[in-house]
Amino acid sequence: MTEKTDPIRVLLADDHAIVRAGIRQFLERAGDIQVVAEADDGEMAKVLIQQKQPDVAVLDIQMPKSSGIEVTRWVRANTPGVGVLILTAFDDNPYVLAVLQAGANGYILKTASPADLIKAVRDVNDGKSVLDANVTQKLLSQLSHPKETSLVEALTAREMEVLELVAKGFTNKAIGVQLGISDRTVQGHLAHIFDKLQAGSRTEAVMRAVSLGWISQSVGNITEE
Repeated sequence: MTEKTDPIRVLLADDHAIVRAGIRQFLERAGDIQVVAEADDGEMAKVLIQQKQPDVAVLDIQMPKSSGIEVTRWVRANTPGVGVLILTAFDDNPYVLAVLQAGANGYILKTASPADLIKAVRDVNDGKSVLDANVTQKLLSQLSHPKETSLVEALTAREMEVLELVAKGFTNKAIGVQLGISDRTVQGHLAHIFDKLQAGSRTEAVMRAVSLGWISQSVGNITEE
């Protein structure tokens, strides 16, 4: 078998330029990795992935316009040959599960060492699955205590309707139009949802609902208001 000599072509997507610069420096020092494009939001990431056809797309989860989860689902539907490695500060199980369900090949934290990041890119390029050791430990802990999810208070039927529309990317105004209720009523439902799911944002609420199996993995581009 002939050893591959072409560099691994990588796209970086993160909304912080200084973070991208640091990641790029670490990766290109490896010698066998070339960063061919950078994006500062999810929609630009999609455009550049389509144009550049990188071997691996390294994505943050929370980005403007389209989240890393949305971009991952888009990649799987449109450019399935591109490997997806999530590089993020978030280690919450709902995020991890949602990303993996969306089709990501790997999930690594920004606290990882440069060597671990380089290895993760190489592994994803080789078709392997990668999961940060700290993330793995948290997931295994949850699996060993499945009854913890029963402590979450169930949502009402109307709250579920609101949350499902949030997951599809609808704004409060659009949700109100869909359900025939006022913006203020939508806000009230969201306040109850956040309280029950112990979430601080729309994205976090949706991710927790996904991990609990309350809504499907087909999460859209969530609009934070």
